[in-house]
Amino acid sequence: MSSHPQPRHTLPIDNRLVAAGAMLTAAGALVAGAGITVVAFAVLSAGRRVIRGMDVPPAQQAAMKWRQAKEASQAGLQAWHSASDAHDVGPSR
Repeated sequence: MSSHPQPRHTLPIDNRLVAAGAMLTAAGALVAGAGITVVAFAVLSAGRRVIRGMDVPPAQQAAMKWRQAKEASQAGLQAWHSASDAHDVGPSR
């Protein structure tokens, strides 16, 4: 009698099928990677064409919007100070 018990139930696995499945999975991953690369290239190319066709480049648009936001903020601050000063100078009794 041996000192190590033998497993009673073993799972018979066909190693050829496991290897074939692994190879098919790897091939599928390569095909999927190639597909993702083609899609990314198409989207980036289209994006470049859209940006080249713009009258005003995005960086210039952003700079204009930033300037507008700063001017609006300063105008709001001046209006708030003017209203605050007018309220403080009101008639005294």
